[in-house]
Amino acid sequence: MTERVVGIGAGAAAVGGGGGTGGGVGGGKELATEDMVLNIGPQHPSTHGVLRLRLTLDGERISAAEPIVGYMHRGAEKLFEVRDYRQIIMLANRHDWLSAFANELGVVLAVERMLGMEVPVRAVWTRTLMAELNRVLSHLMFLGSYPLELGAITPVFYAFRERETLQAVMEEISGGRMHYMFNRVGGLKEEIPEGWTDRVSRAVADVRRRLPDIEDLLVGNEIFTARTRGVGVLSREQIMQYGVSGPIARASGVDVDLRRDDPYLAYGELPVKVVTRSAGDCHARFEVLLEQAKVSLDLADACLERLRELPPGPVDQRLPKVLKVPEGHTYAWTENPLGINGYYLVSRGEKTPWRLKLRSASFNNVQVLREMLPGHLVADMVAILGSMFFVVGDIDK
Repeated sequence: MTERVVGIGAGAAAVGGGGGTGGGVGGGKELATEDMVLNIGPQHPSTHGVLRLRLTLDGERISAAEPIVGYMHRGAEKLFEVRDYRQIIMLANRHDWLSAFANELGVVLAVERMLGMEVPVRAVWTRTLMAELNRVLSHLMFLGSYPLELGAITPVFYAFRERETLQAVMEEISGGRMHYMFNRVGGLKEEIPEGWTDRVSRAVADVRRRLPDIEDLLVGNEIFTARTRGVGVLSREQIMQYGVSGPIARASGVDVDLRRDDPYLAYGELPVKVVTRSAGDCHARFEVLLEQAKVSLDLADACLERLRELPPGPVDQRLPKVLKVPEGHTYAWTENPLGINGYYLVSRGEKTPWRLKLRSASFNNVQVLREMLPGHLVADMVAILGSMFFVVGDIDK
């Protein structure tokens, strides 16, 4: 009787070759290997939400990877079409729940452009300030949670301490801790509270002073370095092919930032420093995120200084009870914390958009996993996945 032994993984292939009979594994025995298909998710600690990764494994090494999205699909783009322009802000606020204020901006900038509306200068500078505070909040979440996925528990407590410091001032001005709903077409919801800029200055100074606590724990740490340096390298060519943007692209040397390259809000008057690295690995992505948080704190200080110099004035434009946008189309994009977000608005002159297409950063950034993961060990998959800094709602918008 001829026996066929099937081994799981690459290690089995080296045991022997040739055919034979009998019971043992040896001599001229022919060994066939069989790939294992492993599902990571949809619910998994490293996926930041309901993302499914279909991995094909050869032993402990990944030979193929397929990101499968859609498990928490919200249908936001279709919901946009049956909501008026005030209600859309609430929906767009939520697709990346860590970047709520930045999400709102894309909608109001597109609508204001279609209306030919000029926003009061105080609203422009306040929007810029809050966008940068929101950026730091988003980055701090990943700066704390990413080491947690690699076994480092302490950094997340430091990160949340800083988040609470900034969230206190964001909550004071907007009333919301995550979903601020402070943008309006034509400006802001209301004037900033008296003394708020001074409290923001103190909060920014406190976070800047304590941010090195996170840095000291991780940068130079032997275990963290071993798990991240040289792991998950993303090339410039792959970034261009998949439309990857934000900190992930800049960690691979792609020097692109809309705040500097296509300024909106008040960024044209600010010295925006673009942080880049050349290694393109997990370690470089973490470094870019850390440095960007420091840059955003500096930009927040610059906005506060300008706000103090501005004379009192309105922060919004008076709108009609029923807001209708003229017929036409436009595209507005912003440099969100996770990358480039774009809104393509098509109007037929009604109070709801005919089409509002959302280009979210996380969607493109996650697609490149099919190129990055093959060749790596399963153990490194967690390090790579966490370093992509995505939010699943931003994928399944």
